[in-house]
Amino acid sequence: MTAAALSTPLPRSRREIWCVGGGKGGIGKSLLTASLGWQVARMGRRVVLMDMDLGGANLHTCLGVPPPALTLGDFIRRRVDKIDDVAVATSQPCLRLISGASDLLLAANITYQQKMRILNKIRSLDVDIVLIDLGAGTSLNILDFFLLADQGILTVVPEPTSIENGYRFIKSALFRRLRRAAQTPPVQEIVDQAFDQKNPLGIKSPLDLLEAVEREDPAEAETMRREMAAFQPRFVVNQVRSPVDASVGHQLVQACARHLGVRATYAGYVDYDDAVWRCVRQRRLFMEVAPRCPAAMKVSQLARGLLDGDSLSLMW
Repeated sequence: MTAAALSTPLPRSRREIWCVGGGKGGIGKSLLTASLGWQVARMGRRVVLMDMDLGGANLHTCLGVPPPALTLGDFIRRRVDKIDDVAVATSQPCLRLISGASDLLLAANITYQQKMRILNKIRSLDVDIVLIDLGAGTSLNILDFFLLADQGILTVVPEPTSIENGYRFIKSALFRRLRRAAQTPPVQEIVDQAFDQKNPLGIKSPLDLLEAVEREDPAEAETMRREMAAFQPRFVVNQVRSPVDASVGHQLVQACARHLGVRATYAGYVDYDDAVWRCVRQRRLFMEVAPRCPAAMKVSQLARGLLDGDSLSLMW
């Protein structure tokens, strides 16, 4: 696929929310988010990048933007009324940034009301794509934002710890989704017990959970089956150096299907590329500085596939 084809604008569609998560830090999640946002904006979509890595915000650094005077923290603390008021321009037309709060205490204590206010305002943004960079880990706030997304993208690198954490992230997100779908106290109690791997019901997987709920309430079990079918996360493998590394995405998809009953897809991978770290040291985005480097070309393909809504796994 040529560079011209990769940058050709696609027809506009409804507003979408994409969330990029990761089971651990240091895997290039923020850089991938910034790069995807840059490329999607380059293709003519109006994009807002939102840094929800509260307490560790660095999307502005990835983009080469000075630390904004106003951040998401100012919106959370109601120093500004509109979330649009904290969105700043970048050097890429159609791309704006909402920088995350740098207040660690605020990050650790965001309330349910504050979370719901953010979620509601995200939905009201007049853009085509809201692309959210989540923090690492599996806190309830992170899982809730991931589950909000029209496309939930999980970043991993081809290392055992990252792969294990990525799988654990998907499992935790699924359990969180099923807990939110539970309607009656007995079923809610079953789901709560399932979070404990040593639970007396012997529930080890979401499939075990469905069986337990089926015995209690067949109607609720059917609701949960629909929730599981609707949960379709997408994996991106970053820093790939070999075909073996690239195959990690397929392995994760198979593991999710076999052990969780989740229909995940492999969106694609991004090469390990010296141009990336050289640009990082210069505080410049490699998509802008080296748009034809291998990593940039893969991000371009990835962006088009996500906009098309199709898995790229057959293209890689």
